[in-house]
Parts: sequence; structure tokens; C-alpha cells
Amino acid sequence: MTTEPAPAPARRAPAGAAVLREDVTEAIRAAVVEELAAVGFARMSIEGIARRAGVGKTAVYRRWKSKLHLVLDLVGVFAADGLPVPATGSLYGDLRALLEVMSHVLRHPVASAVIPDLLVEAARNPEIADAVRGALLDGQRRLAEGIVAEAVERGELPATACPERALDLAIGPLYWRQVVVRDAVPAGYLDELARAVVAGLRAG
Repeated sequence: MTTEPAPAPARRAPAGAAVLREDVTEAIRAAVVEELAAVGFARMSIEGIARRAGVGKTAVYRRWKSKLHLVLDLVGVFAADGLPVPATGSLYGDLRALLEVMSHVLRHPVASAVIPDLLVEAARNPEIADAVRGALLDGQRRLAEGIVAEAVERGELPATACPERALDLAIGPLYWRQVVVRDAVPAGYLDELARAVVAGLRAG
């Protein structure tokens, strides 16, 4: 008489401590914003962040390897990475849409507080410079490449048009006004800037 093998024991679900709770993650991100505003990136510490968030340091390290990775993750929320390439049907329309998105990003208090600090640190540390470049530029570069490629296909730009120049002409003035000078963007400014970028790319 044969007997059936005993069923394998059911796998236990991970204990609550092994699951990264979203409310804790958000509390840590909020604490980073407060800590940056209070002491800046250079003096910010994992201990200070954990204290503000009301959690232990291990809760922070479970999510991020260092304070740099934590801040870059925060900046990534406001960067252009993951956004679709604008598809308005014209070079002007696509650039205008890109400027609208970036102006909104740069107006956010987290971006305006964090990005200048990170750029200062990037000037001192090549590792930070590489990480910041990836967090801030890769998504924007992808969008610019898509916008220029579509414009070339429509015959609005020559095949030699440079996406890097498009970024310089578009985002440079916006960053200067909103982050460096911290001046308001007047009505019609984004329209004028988009027209100037189109003219500059065609003349280039």
C-alpha cells in the first residue's frame, strides 16, 4: 500500500519587519527635506535624518546606501526621467511643453533647495558629480534627443541639429532665472524662450 508524500510546509510570508513600509519611506523623505533646509547637504547626516523621521538608522540604510543616494532618489522624483517625449507635432510645441515641465520642476521647493547644494558638492567630488549628472541630466537628454529627432524627421531641423545645444538653449536660461536669480517667470516668458530656442537651433 502506497502512501502519498507529506505536503511541503507552506512558505511563510515575510515578517512585518522585513517589509519596507511606505509610510516610513515617506517620513524619511520628508525628514531629508527638513534636514537639507536646516543644515545643507554637507552637514546632513543619516543620524539627523533618522531622528527627524522618528526611526532608527537601520530603517534608512535598508532603503538607501548613503545620504547621497537618498538625496539623488529625492531629486529623481522631480527630474525628467520617465516622462514621455512631447508629441505636439511641431518643434516649437515640443520645446514649449518641455519648458513647462522643467519650470514646474524648478519651482518645487525640494528641487530649488537641493539642486544648488548638490552642484556645489559635485564640484568637489567626482563621484557625486557622476551621480548628479545621471540623476539630473539623463532624463532631460533623452527628451531633447527625442524632440530633435522628431523635428529632423518633420524637416524642421537639419540632420546636424544638436540635442545638447537644445538643452543648453532651453534649460540654461530657465535654471538661471528660477534657481540662481530666483526670479518669477513672467507671463509669456516660456513662449518667448521656446521661440528663441527654435531660432537658435535653426541658425546653428
